[in-house]
Amino acid sequence: MAKKPSKETESEPGAEGAEGEGGSSKKKLIIMIGAGVGALVVLGGAGAFFTGAFSPKPKAEAVHAEPVKTTMYVDLPDMTVNLSTVDQRAAYLKVKVSLEVSDKATVEKITPALPRVLDAFQVYLRELRISDLDGSAGLYRVKEELQRRINTAIHPTKVDAVLFKEILVQ
Repeated sequence: MAKKPSKETESEPGAEGAEGEGGSSKKKLIIMIGAGVGALVVLGGAGAFFTGAFSPKPKAEAVHAEPVKTTMYVDLPDMTVNLSTVDQRAAYLKVKVSLEVSDKATVEKITPALPRVLDAFQVYLRELRISDLDGSAGLYRVKEELQRRINTAIHPTKVDAVLFKEILVQ
């Protein structure tokens, strides 16, 4: 009793090798394409995560709930003072100053106290020397001191910044 050869074994020996390599090559190609697509999906998801695409958006109510901060400016009258000098030669300082405040209530506090503010400015500026005004560091120190003095004069309210509109030393 001899067994009948099956259809698979009936094929030519060379044909079997050709089908096996062709099927294996197609499988490798499909696996490589699938791996490439998977890698792109993972990298795209990571990029979207790190750029904040998945972070929750702030609610529109929260954005509008914050009060809009308005900045107001109070111009002080021009001041001309003589500077402190060692020799008898006169040196003058002409300053135009503007005060930055955050609300109208502060403006209303400054207006009646303006003589006290100007007095504090005059007393401080008259004690300055020309060397105190040299460079940006010197002007920054003057601005900080003027802001400290005005905040003391109008306490409990405060000025946000002292802005120089013009400085002239003669």
